[in-house]
Amino acid sequence: MITFEEFPKIARLSRDMIITEKLDGTNAQVIVTENGEVAAGSRSRLITPADDNYGFAAWVRDHADELRELGPGRHFGEWWGQGIQRKYSIGEKRFSLFNVGRWADAESRPACCHVVPVLYEGPFDTGVVSSVMNALAIDGSIASPGFMRPEGVVVFHSASGALFKKTFEKDDAGKWATHG
Repeated sequence: MITFEEFPKIARLSRDMIITEKLDGTNAQVIVTENGEVAAGSRSRLITPADDNYGFAAWVRDHADELRELGPGRHFGEWWGQGIQRKYSIGEKRFSLFNVGRWADAESRPACCHVVPVLYEGPFDTGVVSSVMNALAIDGSIASPGFMRPEGVVVFHSASGALFKKTFEKDDAGKWATHG
């Protein structure tokens, strides 16, 4: 049987974007169920303190009462800092939420959570992306002032809902590419 499928609408490129600092840690999520259960996940699986990812599940367990304030849903972010990837010369691990539109105001989120730094909000322009990257290269990380090896940026295109990343290292090759 043949069924009709509508062609999807195409988002306009000339719309707003939000550029945030791309943190080099490990992708993480806090899950809060409708009945208030709190759990942890990585990019690809549920994790527990017994089967953890850089101590994130143990941190979620220890902060469950605060994290419940995020409300029901999946709250994605980066688990970064001490002992994870670039380490950022900070003496702790931090969870920084990705949804800057919802969590930018410190009063709206639990005190144990940070948010990725917003570097630009406004009309889409690849020249702005380049300018923001240049500023990061010169000034270093906004998330960890004084750290001079930031990873790059994430660009959120508002109209399409799409995310794009641009990194200082291996941007053309991709993270898992091998050279030989």
